[in-house]
Amino acid sequence: MEPTVIQMAQAGAGTARASRGRPGRTTGRLAGREDHPEDTCIQVGRARFGGRQFVVIAGPCSVESEEQLLSTAREVRGAGAAVLRGGAFKPRSSPYSFQGLGPEGLKLLDLARRLTGLPVVTELMDGDDLPLVERMADIIQIGARNVQNFSLLKKLGRVDRPVLLKRGFMTTIEELLDSAEYILAAGNPRVILCERGIRTFETATRNTLDLSAVPVLKERTHLPVIVDPSHAVGHRRFVPPMAQAAMAAGADGLMVEVHVSPETALCDGDQSLRPEEFARLMDNLTAMAASFNRIIGPEAQGPAVGRVGGGGGPWA
Repeated sequence: MEPTVIQMAQAGAGTARASRGRPGRTTGRLAGREDHPEDTCIQVGRARFGGRQFVVIAGPCSVESEEQLLSTAREVRGAGAAVLRGGAFKPRSSPYSFQGLGPEGLKLLDLARRLTGLPVVTELMDGDDLPLVERMADIIQIGARNVQNFSLLKKLGRVDRPVLLKRGFMTTIEELLDSAEYILAAGNPRVILCERGIRTFETATRNTLDLSAVPVLKERTHLPVIVDPSHAVGHRRFVPPMAQAAMAAGADGLMVEVHVSPETALCDGDQSLRPEEFARLMDNLTAMAASFNRIIGPEAQGPAVGRVGGGGGPWA
């Protein structure tokens, strides 16, 4: 018999009471390691999050045109990226800033996937767009502003796509894990956590990259953990050292912004790497990988929580 809403609430309240005041325990029963000590691996095309592979997601902040997206996609694929990122719907602080191409941007991402073979990740902002985004994306991203949009998280628990859940800039580690729990409890076991910096009193960088969150999360949860250094620091010259530090901290991968012409980008050009800068970063990560028991390319496929195919569309 299915548990009632009251029974689920009572069980959750009991778990929360038991965990309060006990450092190292998470209120999220499904996200925690207590009953799931082994790492969860999530296969998306040739990318395997949570295993030995250090998965690098790369691409422009926003999809601006077919030429811009395809040029960038080919550059990042050639440098070794495993997943293509690109925003079709963009949450912006100002209503006058570029908001993305919407459905047309999703079509361009689908074209880029078919031409390059890279699976794609893009952000979902509104539940009304979920059917379209689910059809077009291999991974659905939930950005910092929606990390505690609980009604949206519940809907994502019912989709057949991995979810990349970004930490909010004012969100604690415990709150991030609770947000992941909403997705897991609703039935979707494929959640990838992303540290993207938090807001502090420091103004030298866009945010403060909390790399200490990586080993803490790896201790508390079996879910894969990646890092977005681009949004954290906000300046391209600081992205490579923080990306390398993320590997050293134990992250399972990166999400890096790359643009063929950052000077003309409609969104976040200052933090976007040029293709040649991204290629150097990938060379450095490859040189580092063996020291941390990592590989940059695809690893032999073993047991994973679901598989999503890249290259022929997520439905292939």
